Parts: sequence; structure tokens; C-alpha cells
Amino acid sequence: MAATVIACVGLGSNLADPVAQVRRAFAALQRLPDTRLRSRSALYRSAPMGPADQPDYVNAAAVLETRLEPLPLLDALQAIEQAQGRVRDGVRWGPRTLDLDLLLYGERIIEEVRLTVPHPGLAERDFVLIPLREAAGPDLPIPGHGRLGDLPVRAFHGLERIDG
Repeated sequence: MAATVIACVGLGSNLADPVAQVRRAFAALQRLPDTRLRSRSALYRSAPMGPADQPDYVNAAAVLETRLEPLPLLDALQAIEQAQGRVRDGVRWGPRTLDLDLLLYGERIIEEVRLTVPHPGLAERDFVLIPLREAAGPDLPIPGHGRLGDLPVRAFHGLERIDG
């Protein structure tokens, strides 16, 4: 059996009751095989990064302990998205019921057609950094960037904490 790895997931939703979507996703993450939800952030509201004519997002982060390899974990995350009504229509940064991004997989750097880890936008997006710091702590290593706590928060989207 594979060794346990710490994996970090960013969660986002802006359709079909986003708060409920993210809460259901946390519950689904707890049910993944060979995986334990180690910690999670509060929920945060942020303005959309993409087209402005869409609702605000609800964002959060989760820290998992998993024995799943990166691509099977990605497949499991995409299955949760699909189960919660995610439709991949090719619109980048468009509205969605649920988005689960594999942000980190241990300290591995992964560059494959389907998966890039660390997630390419992780270091520049406050709606990822703030929840991830809350869930994982400032000492989490980010390959190619140093410690999570050393990455600057740019306050690009002005997050609003909406639950504990």
C-alpha cells in the first residue's frame, strides 16, 4: 500500500446554493477511500475571478491525508464535482456548482496533461491562500515557493468570511 501523503484541495462554488455545495463537498471528501479529512477552513465569499456577470463564489480549503496516488485522487475529486452537478463546458473561470482543485500533493511537483501541482494559481490567489493557511497553517511547504506563510496575500478579491 502507498505511503500516506498530505494533499490540499481548494473548493469553490457559485451556483445552486454554493454554501451547501461546499459543505456537501467536505462530507464527500471525508468518504474518499484511503483518505482522511485532516482539517478544513471556514467558508469565504469572493468576487468571481472570471467573467463579472456571474454570482460571487464561496471558497474553502481542505487538507487530506491520503494513500491515493495523484491521478486517482484527481479522478475522485472530479467524480465529486460531477455528482454535485458540475458541467465542464469549456468556459474558463465561468460559473459552476463545484470546483475541486488539487492544490498540493505532498512536496511533489507534477506536470502532466491532466494535472499540474502545485496548482498554477495557488501563489497569486487570496481566495486560495487565506483558506489554505487557515486549514494547513503557515509552515506548509509549497514546492517552488517556500512556506505558505511567506506568500503574500494580495487582497485581490476582498474575501469575506461567512462561517466558522
